[in-house]
Amino acid sequence: MICPRQLLDHETGRYICLPCEHRIGQDLRKLAGPAGFYAQLCLRIQPGRGGGDGPVVTRSSGHPMPRNEQILSLTAHGGLVSTLETWVEDWASYGLGVHGTGGRLQHRVDTAIETLRLNLTRAASRHPALDEFGREIAQIVRQAEAIISGERAPRRIPVTCPCGTVKAVTLDTDGFTCRGCGTEYGHSEALKLTPVRNAV
Repeated sequence: MICPRQLLDHETGRYICLPCEHRIGQDLRKLAGPAGFYAQLCLRIQPGRGGGDGPVVTRSSGHPMPRNEQILSLTAHGGLVSTLETWVEDWASYGLGVHGTGGRLQHRVDTAIETLRLNLTRAASRHPALDEFGREIAQIVRQAEAIISGERAPRRIPVTCPCGTVKAVTLDTDGFTCRGCGTEYGHSEALKLTPVRNAV
């Protein structure tokens, strides 16, 4: 069991409770579709517009770049779509879905989200890293909401696990599992790790 709430009798055998499953499903729904956060972020990729106060930056070809690089990092090929598809591949190893066949980025996002949503109930009792998945999706949703609403995103601080793995955390980081050694860090433990700039 990985859910912080005590599971009820009808939730026996699950890693998370029904409210956590519902919350993860809601977060996935917020990202998908033509009115979802991913589509809204893509509409903000316009030169000289978006969430920055600085001047428009231009490339050597003369075309201005979007001011908010966070939008690009979420909407480009290596961003949100890759995160979702990595989870789909991971879930497929547990018999929880099949990886999509490609296409445009919005289609790939929607396909991955649909696969994850349709298999979420089964994953609740079969996938031991469902808490990490839920935290990662919640973090993406918070980041997208902040960009869309115009809030400043929380400052990300790279910290070092004793094993040497570097992970970026914010003051609102729920916690994480180190990919290098498997150590689990809660919120307070993650904030106590050594910042990279001070690491020896």
